[in-house]
Amino acid sequence: MKIVPSAQASNVNLPKGISRIRSLPDPSLGELWDSIVLDDALKSKLLNQAVLNFTLRPKVSRSVIPLHGVIFLVGLPGTGKTSLARGLANRVAVSFKNRASFQLLEIEPHMLTSSAMGKTQRAVSELFSQSIAEAVANGPTIVLLDEVETLAADRSKMSLEANPVDIHRATDAVLVQLDALAEQHPNLLFVATSNFPQAVDSAFISRCDLVLEVPLPGESACARILDECLLGLGKTYPAISKLRTSPQVAECARECVGLDGRTIRKMVANALASTSQTAMNPESVTAHNLLEAARAAKANRGGLPK
Repeated sequence: MKIVPSAQASNVNLPKGISRIRSLPDPSLGELWDSIVLDDALKSKLLNQAVLNFTLRPKVSRSVIPLHGVIFLVGLPGTGKTSLARGLANRVAVSFKNRASFQLLEIEPHMLTSSAMGKTQRAVSELFSQSIAEAVANGPTIVLLDEVETLAADRSKMSLEANPVDIHRATDAVLVQLDALAEQHPNLLFVATSNFPQAVDSAFISRCDLVLEVPLPGESACARILDECLLGLGKTYPAISKLRTSPQVAECARECVGLDGRTIRKMVANALASTSQTAMNPESVTAHNLLEAARAAKANRGGLPK
């Protein structure tokens, strides 16, 4: 099957393991990059490494600089790793917009696993050696490997009784294919993510050109996330934007330290649902509602309410 990138959000009849192909740049992904509140130095480090992949690798032998074209984002759930990876792909494409047309492939690893002996390994090999290689022939390509521990599980922690040998071989296949693609396709970059880096095989990690931890937001980042949330809601419900200057909202930001960005945004929604009145009329929400919702989210952090 010839892979042709699509500008549409949904694709059909894609090869097994590929859930979506996007042509880049894509404005919606630009918004994603901007929405992730992360230290500017970390964002710059990430973007610079990705850009270097496409400037250096086509020109410099791997015997000099052994780049594999793999960036690994790790961190707790809800810190925005997947959104950051998608936004990164778009920022790279913008950086080269006058030189090349980029595409983003999103891999669904669970589509590749099988209980039948040999099928997982074969599916992984075909995805990398055929589908991804064919996509790169169309132009510079960025591949999102979400939940990479599914495909590159730590073999040293596996029991052959509990984990069929096919799972071990699937990890072997990923490593072999990464090496082959690094040699043959310098215009290819993988961006992998994991909530559980301790479950990822060390041989995969050793192939990563950059491992970047996406941290939980600090107080200033929490304040920015809250402010952006209230500002966005204010476009629909103007009264909500007035809460941005409330001292209780500043206190709310302090309460949010220790929460991830996704939880903070959901906490705002919880505040809007705190009473029947606010649910029917979101403009009636108060700074006190936000503060109480933040305290409840923090109390429930790490699991379900006791």
